[in-house]
Amino acid sequence: MKNLNIQDLSKKIPIFPLTGAVLFPGTQLPLNIFEPRYVQMIDDALASPSRLLGMIQPGKPNQSSDNKVLKKVGCLGRISSFNEAEDSRYLITLSGVVRFEVEEELDVTTPYRQIIANYDGYKLDMEKQNVESIDRSKLLALVKRYLEHRKILADWEIIQQTPTEQLINYSGILVPFTPEEKQLLLEAKSITTRSHALEALYQSYIFDMSGEKSDQLH
Repeated sequence: MKNLNIQDLSKKIPIFPLTGAVLFPGTQLPLNIFEPRYVQMIDDALASPSRLLGMIQPGKPNQSSDNKVLKKVGCLGRISSFNEAEDSRYLITLSGVVRFEVEEELDVTTPYRQIIANYDGYKLDMEKQNVESIDRSKLLALVKRYLEHRKILADWEIIQQTPTEQLINYSGILVPFTPEEKQLLLEAKSITTRSHALEALYQSYIFDMSGEKSDQLH
């Protein structure tokens, strides 16, 4: 969404509550939409000029459908690509725009939920992030150790070539952290504080798996 100002964003947005699924500004999240109410949501979003919807986690993992508590912070995304499957499913890609806080949930007649989003605390999400203070070599070392201990196959050359901001944000999407840990990363105020939180998570997992003092990594 080029040349889009935060003032241009609608505060009334549909939301897709999904445990363990987080979207960060500047990242892309593939989604398989098959529930009828969310298929309707995608239909409506695609019919609008902005194609916007909000990703947010429920208040508690696996909470019952009648418990409508939401996490405080989610991320607005734009449907940047979609494919309509023959069995009434959508395969979409959601591109992260800006985080939001839930100001209030609306009483609506649509089968999907809608909220009033407050973007005021996240204006910097739509600007170029300053990553100069982040120790990229330490972060890469932690990623490598984590992948080795978890025996996760990954293309290391691609990881090494990934820009620092993307390396941090996609870790929050792709790495199998718990829903609460992903939310912690999402709510980090800046890319620097998110990097510090991510390093701490990697270190704790490496220590738990190996018993080594992973904070001695160089």
